[in-house]
Amino acid sequence: MTEAWPGRPFPLGATWDGAGTNFSLFSEHADGVELCLRDGDGAERRITLTQRTAHVWHGYVPGVDPGQRYGYRVHGAWAPDSGHLFNPAKFLLDPYAKAIAGTPDTADPRVLPTTATGERDTADSAATMPAGVVIDPAFDWGDDRPPAVPWHDTVIAETHVRGATIRHPDVPSELRGTYAGLAHPAAIDHFTRLGVTAVELLPIHHIADEPALRRRGAVNYWGYSSIGYFAPDPRYAAAGARGGQVREFKEMVRSLHAAGLEVILDVVYNHTAEGGVDGPMLAFKGIDNRSYYRLHPDDPGRYVDFTGTGNSLNPVHPSVLRLIMDSLRYWVQEMHVDGFRFDLAAALARELWDVDRLSAFFDTIHQDPVLSQVKLIAEPWDLGEGGYQVGNFPVLWAEWNGKYRDAMRDYWRGSDIGVAEFASRFAGSSDLYQDDGRHPFASINFITAHDGFTLADLVAYEHKHNEANGEDNRDGTDDNRSWNCGVEGATDDEAVLELRARQQRNLIATLLLSQGAPMLSGGDEIGRTQHGNNNAYCQDNEISWYDWDLDPARQGLLDFTRRIIALRREHPVFHRRAFLTGRETMGSGLPDVAWFRPDGRPVAQRNWRDPELRTLAIFLNGEEIPTPTADGQRIVGESFLVIVNAAAERTLVHLPSRRFGVRWELALSTSEPEAQNGRSYPARTEVALDPHSMLVLRRTR
Repeated sequence: MTEAWPGRPFPLGATWDGAGTNFSLFSEHADGVELCLRDGDGAERRITLTQRTAHVWHGYVPGVDPGQRYGYRVHGAWAPDSGHLFNPAKFLLDPYAKAIAGTPDTADPRVLPTTATGERDTADSAATMPAGVVIDPAFDWGDDRPPAVPWHDTVIAETHVRGATIRHPDVPSELRGTYAGLAHPAAIDHFTRLGVTAVELLPIHHIADEPALRRRGAVNYWGYSSIGYFAPDPRYAAAGARGGQVREFKEMVRSLHAAGLEVILDVVYNHTAEGGVDGPMLAFKGIDNRSYYRLHPDDPGRYVDFTGTGNSLNPVHPSVLRLIMDSLRYWVQEMHVDGFRFDLAAALARELWDVDRLSAFFDTIHQDPVLSQVKLIAEPWDLGEGGYQVGNFPVLWAEWNGKYRDAMRDYWRGSDIGVAEFASRFAGSSDLYQDDGRHPFASINFITAHDGFTLADLVAYEHKHNEANGEDNRDGTDDNRSWNCGVEGATDDEAVLELRARQQRNLIATLLLSQGAPMLSGGDEIGRTQHGNNNAYCQDNEISWYDWDLDPARQGLLDFTRRIIALRREHPVFHRRAFLTGRETMGSGLPDVAWFRPDGRPVAQRNWRDPELRTLAIFLNGEEIPTPTADGQRIVGESFLVIVNAAAERTLVHLPSRRFGVRWELALSTSEPEAQNGRSYPARTEVALDPHSMLVLRRTR
């Protein structure tokens, strides 16, 4: 063994300076740390890190250049009942590695910390483990700058790096399914013509597949199994795994920014890929189990699990909180991403057991000059007691609004919820977000997401069909109810197909015309189907991949979605900065919003909870919202009437009195999606709405 020069404790990780590399690793409870440099044949050169500063082990090694693979072996107490699992037989990844080459074989017993009898396992895990890679961080960003799209103008497309382009015919075959593929002009053209302003990428942090998946030859396609919080996963890189994935990711961001698209990362800081007591030892467990994970106070040999994965990361510990913050800042400052969606964010807000809105995690982000300026989105729940926290996150945060999803699905499938819940969610969910000083865009509105049915499947299946997952169809939630479409799954019945198509248009139009920030689940705009699989987390195949061979019906849905996004973006009345009040505005003498029954009269208090009321007309006053034009002039905004009919029968609707508009013209119809502007209706006209349909009318001047 040789010794390193003393080096520096910070920054953590491997830092190349042109002449050598500084290595730095946090471990509060270790007795010793060995740096392991791996050569091309897999052989190790071990170097003892003798310097320790503030629980950080560090050393500088001259001559170590970018491309060098490395890991650690950490010595210390073996005391599982006290939470200590140090085992130098295990080759460990650096939590701060900027790149990782390879994928751990989590099904190999050599990565387990213990034997079947609970003793410390002495089998060397190096042959089954990937390694960190020293990188050269230099990159020519040119004139790259954040698009900085205001929240009220934001339209998000949730997408998967691999799934989005793996079958795209206009992306070169060698780039399909990669960061470079997502940056290809064909992929960017789809997003820009669609009209979205941001792509939200399912996790791209380096992941490790769960042992059960590895044993049956499957992978964690969604990626919610992180092991490297600084390293872009090389499975999505055409440029290789020895640092090329870092450069390729940066090139992707630069290209998306040039097209005006923001990049939001779905991040998983609530748990790691190491699982529970029976899970593998890949990094954190062997480096300092007691610091990195939440352990039961009365039984440190057991993990606290708020996530359903076997463990929960411990952001209460200052060095673990530092890891999360360092990771977030790295992705903003070095990789130029524009925001984050935090998976199971309620787990991060738990100080001990309760979810705390003033936890150290929130406080640290709010005072951070970098992170407080990017888009922050919470999945506002976890699997622990009291974990459902929709509406309870602090200012600066937006939230996935699960109540919006449930209400809109229920309304359009014809359940007896009445129109009150629909109206509240359509108007921006002020009951959830107004009292704490937030705005309508705090509500991330969505109908579907990666987790659950696709939009096409939502209206076509009453039950999940997850047989391909290998769990006897027990996984996923089988809570889909009838959409009155007549038959489940594939069918040649034209009436059934038309009703399904109309319901898709209803849901997309509702989503994009609601107040708040809409999120489309990737592929919904082209009718993507998973054939009833509502938990395709392990399906890296045609079940999950986007099919770009569009038949007329799917092309029509894409065209419709483009039109409705364009309508939203053109008219500020659909993406207001402030909540609707129902009070008269100073400029027009009309309320900013008014609600009408089918007879043309205002909705009375008793009507809101009437389960028989399935039809609602919504007046949206645009006159109070001046709209800037290209030449710098400001014109009065336009007003609209949105009429929704969830009834199963044709319904006659009287338009409001002349006070709200003398004449109205057709802007959009979900039952006649190709109908163009021109058809007009005078005030108090009786308009017929088809069953399960929406009509959008623009007030003429």
